[in-house]
Amino acid sequence: MKDVRLAKSAGFCFGVKRAVNTVYKEAQKGIVYTYGPIIHNEEVVKDLEKRGVKVVEDLETFQDLPKGTVIIRSHGVAKDVYDFLENKGFKIVDATCPYVLKIHRIVKEHSKRGEHILIIGNDKHPEVEGIKGWCFGNATVVQTKEKAKEFTLSGNQRICIVSQTTFNYKKFQELVEIIQKKGYDIIVLNTICNATEERQTEARAIAKNVDAMIVIGGKSSSNTQKLFEICKMECENTYYIQTLGDLDLTKLESVDNVGITAGASTPNNIIEEVQKKVRNEL
Repeated sequence: MKDVRLAKSAGFCFGVKRAVNTVYKEAQKGIVYTYGPIIHNEEVVKDLEKRGVKVVEDLETFQDLPKGTVIIRSHGVAKDVYDFLENKGFKIVDATCPYVLKIHRIVKEHSKRGEHILIIGNDKHPEVEGIKGWCFGNATVVQTKEKAKEFTLSGNQRICIVSQTTFNYKKFQELVEIIQKKGYDIIVLNTICNATEERQTEARAIAKNVDAMIVIGGKSSSNTQKLFEICKMECENTYYIQTLGDLDLTKLESVDNVGITAGASTPNNIIEEVQKKVRNEL
């Protein structure tokens, strides 16, 4: 029997749990759409589709759909998305994570003051796309050290720095430090959610002290990708899986202790299935 160390923070965070529960509740009432997958987990999305919930990837598609309820997912959306759906006569149920809504309010307020918004995060991630949509002025997205070094701003405009909620906290600090050295008038607001910081810190601590590490989550899940990067730095034998079926059990046969963590959009039943298999059948 393996010594298995499961992270206490593994699995649904508050925002994701709230969003998923909202969809299941609304699915019982009538026609329901989500603008993009409600969370980055294929198993959950498939189960909701079985219950009649349709995922719509672009706004234009709504013009040809029967009226119903559109659920805004936990990542949040730009202001013009709300305006478009309301104008088309859809009912909106907002399941945006409260931590993300806080960032929307921050960038809206600071951009209206004439400040340049600098978002630390992945420009292609839906959460960041949504944040940009609440900036009433110029905004820049920085994800790497190279981009931080290249960043320049003419004039005396103040800079407001925020972060994608699921960004790696250590990387956030590194990028902010690079930008601060440029001598601009800067206000830094660490908007990485507490649950993300806790999850990353715990994953790093476990990975340092095990022979192998398993990270469970959807392939397109930003916070799971960050967990994998963190664990891989501490434990070479780190494996990224979506479900138990993705795990090559032969790779764990020669190890004595295994750590397990999971992204914020990973259901508990998948985590429990992996934990049970590793602990009792190897």
